[in-house]
Amino acid sequence: MLLLWALVVPVRAGLVDFSDGLVAFVEKRWGSEATTRMNVWQRLVRDTKAARAAGRPEAAGLKTVNDFFNQVPFLSDIRNWGVPDYWATPIETLGSFGADCEDYSIAKYLSLKEIGIPISKLRITYVRALNLGESHMVLAYYPTPDADPLILDNINRDIRPASQRPDLEPVYSFNDDDLWLPGSASRKADATNVRLWRELLEKLAKEQRL
Repeated sequence: MLLLWALVVPVRAGLVDFSDGLVAFVEKRWGSEATTRMNVWQRLVRDTKAARAAGRPEAAGLKTVNDFFNQVPFLSDIRNWGVPDYWATPIETLGSFGADCEDYSIAKYLSLKEIGIPISKLRITYVRALNLGESHMVLAYYPTPDADPLILDNINRDIRPASQRPDLEPVYSFNDDDLWLPGSASRKADATNVRLWRELLEKLAKEQRL
């Protein structure tokens, strides 16, 4: 899964600044209900961003975004995309109206980033779900660098500190800038070393060019 890539794909436009071309593409592929879901997401992000700028606590934004994307039905990559492992953009998640753990975590991460929460506080985290006996992905929020992070998850939908999630065993985590191994406070690699993350950035850039 970890393959070396050097080029970072820039994403310049706002995440929810949808072009007419993107809206037309989504409606053609998934129908008008998909564009309705996009518009709801757009309002949610913009309203939450404005509320945060007015002094609303960051934690309130976490709950808003977590609850919104957890409404999307779970759907395996094989059923949704016809491949074993596919990381969807938020547009693809809302368009297809299906997601797996990676898709939930990515959509929450990008939404919170757009709202204005610093990426230094956010880490997409691969874990071992011990109760399920399988790999899983969650989003971790660190109020401070050495804090017990809060976990945004699609399995346990309550946002809880990592210390209250003994069912999750960390494997590695990353954000736009860095990649960490368990127990490490310092970066170990560039996040673009994660092949599927790089492909996701490319898809985001393509969506913004439509």
